[in-house]
Amino acid sequence: MGITILGIETSCDETSAAVLVDGVDLRSNIISSQIEIHKKFGGVVPEVASRKHLENVHPVIIEALDKAGVAPVDLDAVAVTYGPGLVGALLVGVAAAKAMAYSLDVPLIGVNHLEGHISANFLAQPDLQFPLLCLVVSGGHSDLVYLPSRGEYKLLGRTRDDAAGEAFDKVARSMGLGYPGGPLIDKLAKNGNPQAIQFPRAYLEEGSFDFSFSGLKSAVLNYLNRAKMLNEEINKADLAASFQRAVVEVLVEKTIMATRKIGVKTIMLAGGVAANQGLRELLQERAALAGCQVFFPPINLCTDNAAMIACAGYYKYLRGDFAPLTLNALPSLPLGEDRY
Repeated sequence: MGITILGIETSCDETSAAVLVDGVDLRSNIISSQIEIHKKFGGVVPEVASRKHLENVHPVIIEALDKAGVAPVDLDAVAVTYGPGLVGALLVGVAAAKAMAYSLDVPLIGVNHLEGHISANFLAQPDLQFPLLCLVVSGGHSDLVYLPSRGEYKLLGRTRDDAAGEAFDKVARSMGLGYPGGPLIDKLAKNGNPQAIQFPRAYLEEGSFDFSFSGLKSAVLNYLNRAKMLNEEINKADLAASFQRAVVEVLVEKTIMATRKIGVKTIMLAGGVAANQGLRELLQERAALAGCQVFFPPINLCTDNAAMIACAGYYKYLRGDFAPLTLNALPSLPLGEDRY
């Protein structure tokens, strides 16, 4: 057997463990989701998430090893998300990984959650050539990251307020759609007119690659409140399509702008919102016009999972980039250099 990595992910509300061999042979990827638990709250409750991770992490690891047909003694390293994320949730995964690495006398590898999302692309496309540009879009992050080479990350832009996924969830909740909001809005938008309602696009100052979605979120809430006061019927499909278009247009336009600035022709999409069909379609369309290629992770690897953590851990293993057993959770862990 080749280099065998156990990945562990507990940064938010999914408890996940995966076994990956040689960076491409995914033997297992077990995910225990807490969506049904948090639905009644309309979002993730950190303390509840932490308690469920404590219940699930051991059974999930055992299931991942069993499905992969791998014994603990066969592992070459244990990789774990140690930030960013919910501190209590992160601590559960970090503690489990440290215990396993110590007991098995194998290296412990700390993985940045965003690096994990980016690495999901390498599971599907291990031969992607650097340099690369990655748009990372999730509930907590909207980042543009430049990758000159493997393991090198330079931040071009980030969200200044609400991340795109956070805006999706808040708007969906206001529309009475439920949680998580992103997939529900994406599904509803397919039957709506994206030009029906003109919502604002925040491009910020000229040349900025940062994002801002709080103004758009407020515009949607004002639209809903106005309609309620006037007793006007709302076409929810048109509202979803118009809101989604306002989000994805800004994400895509800034990504294409960045490719021109740094001279990169290959774009990757990562994070939970990478599963959004409206975003995928518009990015492919605009990238083709700009002479760029776009790569997406498979849908099942867009949301939080341990396979992406194991993949990032594999490449860190090759570089000998190991963590001490004093590794701690860092809920605001940055990725790479502050700015490019």
